[in-house]
Amino acid sequence: MGIGNSISLNKNPKTMEQNVNDVSRISQGASIRGTLTSATDIRVDGQVAGTLLSEGKVVTGESALLSGKLICVNADFRGRMEGDIYVKELLSLKSPAEVTGNIYVSKIQVELGVRINGAIKMISEEEFDRLAGVVAQEEEA
Repeated sequence: MGIGNSISLNKNPKTMEQNVNDVSRISQGASIRGTLTSATDIRVDGQVAGTLLSEGKVVTGESALLSGKLICVNADFRGRMEGDIYVKELLSLKSPAEVTGNIYVSKIQVELGVRINGAIKMISEEEFDRLAGVVAQEEEA
């Protein structure tokens, strides 16, 4: 994963080493602090305090609690987020999701019943690459 001056969250075909069924999971009852990076999809039903970076899709269940930053290519979000979300392509917010923070996204879909307390900024892929790179650099400092 390219973290540093820029983060490479590009739509590359899965390599032989990255099976489409590879999903990192944070189960309900599990808790992680710090920076979690994954070249594949991530499923979160537990708690993450820090930065979650995925070169794939992030899916959160209703029991998920994220505090910090979420940076990914796509996301299906049903949990609670306290912090900023950066999505390169599509963010689907599904009820009963709650977001307290700003959202930077190319495309967004919001179901009835979702609560957002923050600003939503529509961005291009170039803006995403720049913002994600800045956030990644902050995490390394």
